[in-house]
Amino acid sequence: MRAALLRRPHVPVEIEQVDLDHPGPGEVRVGMVAAGVCRSDLHRLSGHTIVKTLPFILGHEGAGIVEQVGEGVSSLSPGDHVVMSLTAQCGRCRNCTAGRPNLCEWHALGTGRMPDGTRRFSQDGEPVFADLAAFSEETVVAESYLVKVRDDVPLEKACLVGCGVMTGIGAVVNRAKVEPGATTVVVGCGGVGLNVVQGCSLASASKIIAVDNVDAKLELAESVGATHLVNSAKVDALTEIDRLTGGGADYSFEVVGVAETLRLAFSATRPGGTAVMVGLPAQEAEISVPGRALFFDRTLMGTFYGAARPRQDFEWILDMYMEGRLKLDELATNLRPLEELNEAFEDMELGRAARTVLTF
Repeated sequence: MRAALLRRPHVPVEIEQVDLDHPGPGEVRVGMVAAGVCRSDLHRLSGHTIVKTLPFILGHEGAGIVEQVGEGVSSLSPGDHVVMSLTAQCGRCRNCTAGRPNLCEWHALGTGRMPDGTRRFSQDGEPVFADLAAFSEETVVAESYLVKVRDDVPLEKACLVGCGVMTGIGAVVNRAKVEPGATTVVVGCGGVGLNVVQGCSLASASKIIAVDNVDAKLELAESVGATHLVNSAKVDALTEIDRLTGGGADYSFEVVGVAETLRLAFSATRPGGTAVMVGLPAQEAEISVPGRALFFDRTLMGTFYGAARPRQDFEWILDMYMEGRLKLDELATNLRPLEELNEAFEDMELGRAARTVLTF
């Protein structure tokens, strides 16, 4: 079977043949149908995120069909349609029992191994590391990382909910809890940023100001709900936001992961406002904001995975999509085969796609 292997940073990914073991206790084998190409994958390739376990199979925003279940699996059966969650949901740790499964303590992605410390992928007898391995024709993951979804939703759209859609909408609805009528700013209109825009629209924000330096991204933001567009390459973004809001926004969202844009998002809030860091910063990045501005009742908060409750949130998000109340078709702007993953990364870097979906 084929999979996308990262062998070292800054070198194009290779599509190679690998071997996959049967699922162990509590594990599920999934035949992949579709996988979204997320900036987090590009971060691993570029060295923005350090991967210590190489070679490593990329991909985490995936959807597929259950092929086989291991001993003890009770929530899934062969034939079920599933979407991958970025976090496990053990249901027993202190965060899960407190209603914060996005911070589940049982097992975290990034180890390159199964929860029991072993691996299921290999190549010519040598170990291959993986987390969810969505960029593989088949994968084995722990049951806790999978959410069963309705059979009638197209999996090439449902896969987007596993990361980008959940992160963006959840940042607004679950974490910031934006109120109807609030003024909002979204800095960065890539795949996740577009879903922050959608989240602000769902929350009935009165103004949704999209900020980016690529006109094509701003046009996409407008198509999913942005009320005002600011190209930061053409105008001073902070001055324009201040004019549009009359002194600053109630909420701002930074969806790039860069200190400069986070400072812009924080500075764009009014006294008493809230800035939310949604973008993933570099491994050793440090963030600073003006202390006097923070003093005036402003809040700076982070959010991981949109404070997701995957088993609950995936269901209502996909229901809204199927009812025509949420846009996913507009997000999957490119469909490519697995072999064109490097081209998908290039599209992302050049702003030519909201989200590329790999189809198997």
